[in-house]
Amino acid sequence: MKSYKKELWFNTTKRREYINITREVEKCLKESGIQEGLLLCNAMHITSSIFINDNEPGLHQDFENFLEKLAPEKPYAQYAHNGYEDNADAHLKRTIMGREAVIAITDGQLDFGPWEQIFYGEYDGKRKKRVLVKIIGE
Repeated sequence: MKSYKKELWFNTTKRREYINITREVEKCLKESGIQEGLLLCNAMHITSSIFINDNEPGLHQDFENFLEKLAPEKPYAQYAHNGYEDNADAHLKRTIMGREAVIAITDGQLDFGPWEQIFYGEYDGKRKKRVLVKIIGE
């Protein structure tokens, strides 16, 4: 059994954005040399997420609209967490969208369904953030 670990770093320019990280994760898989196994990809910040879905701008806007209805950013005073920081909504959005994705590896490729891609979701951005990629297998 082999193991591989790499951290990916991102500088986000907006408070909330979605970054397609599929190519970076595929590069990690190639570097690992692992042909059969599992890949874990997880956000290393409590206000960001990793999820798998379609790379379609309208859908990304739908995510934004949906999350903003469930956990609106403002008014900041609506959240007990907001005092030192103003990011309670980001914590809630991350909980909804999830922390990680686990993907099967077969014949050195990520086992995706049609249209599936990996995204980093940022909900309290404008600073450097990281993602962990951990691969185990043979």
